[in-house]
Amino acid sequence: PEIERQGPRHFLSSFKLPDKLVFAGQSVPLDNWQVRERIEYEFYQFLEDEGESIILAKRTGRCFPPVEKQLAEAGLPDDLKYMLLVESKCIAAAYSRAKASGPWQFIGSTGKRYKLFSNQWRDDRRNLEMSTEAAIKYLRFLKQDVGDWFLAMAAYNAGEDRIKKLLKEQRVGDYWKMHYVRETMRYVPRIIAAKEIYSQPEKYLGLTKKDLYVPVETETVTVNVKEPQRHLASVAEDFGSYFLELKMLNPEINKEYLPKGTHQLKVPKQNCPLRCFKQDKP
Repeated sequence: PEIERQGPRHFLSSFKLPDKLVFAGQSVPLDNWQVRERIEYEFYQFLEDEGESIILAKRTGRCFPPVEKQLAEAGLPDDLKYMLLVESKCIAAAYSRAKASGPWQFIGSTGKRYKLFSNQWRDDRRNLEMSTEAAIKYLRFLKQDVGDWFLAMAAYNAGEDRIKKLLKEQRVGDYWKMHYVRETMRYVPRIIAAKEIYSQPEKYLGLTKKDLYVPVETETVTVNVKEPQRHLASVAEDFGSYFLELKMLNPEINKEYLPKGTHQLKVPKQNCPLRCFKQDKP
């Protein structure tokens, strides 16, 4: 039933965390008092800012489909996509104080380990498909290294060596019994709360599927830059687009220019005339 909204207090008290939650095939131990309290805190934190939560839910319509496809092809749990909401709010250009970049928030060294190229011209950490491929490889390694998905996500946040050291020092083998800094203590509960809310936007936010943003239909084209550099505005015109749109579709491009060489770019499919795909031959 639809909840009548009569101010934020009434709105928040209308919802309760379910008695049972499952994430990535693992049961969440809500019968443990401190686990329930930690997840409820994140649950209501999301719902408290209804406007922000609505925008996040809308973004999932555009951000999740390619990630769902890649996770399924890799045989990893679909639930891992909710990490994106906590890592970056599905913002490709997200950048943290720790110099982590992109939707999956890779730091430079980890990105390099998983072949995410970065220089003054481009940062592959901002490319959703490329960074998702890297995240899949890293998460698979972490799961094998630390044992379960809760610990794997904690290790994604804090580093696998640090998590293994903490488990040994504290003589526990369970994420929910581990004590660490506030960010990592909140990280997994926040992802679980995100799944509960954003997998059911109609229930919690009054949004239907048609309210969500839809993925932009694109074509991948080859651009050969023969001069020392070429402004993206000029490139955009060739493909029936404009500078801002091209930057948003290709967030890995750091500059306003493309350097000399061959580049793969996404352009809007509906805007691109047939001549676009014939003009840039070596």
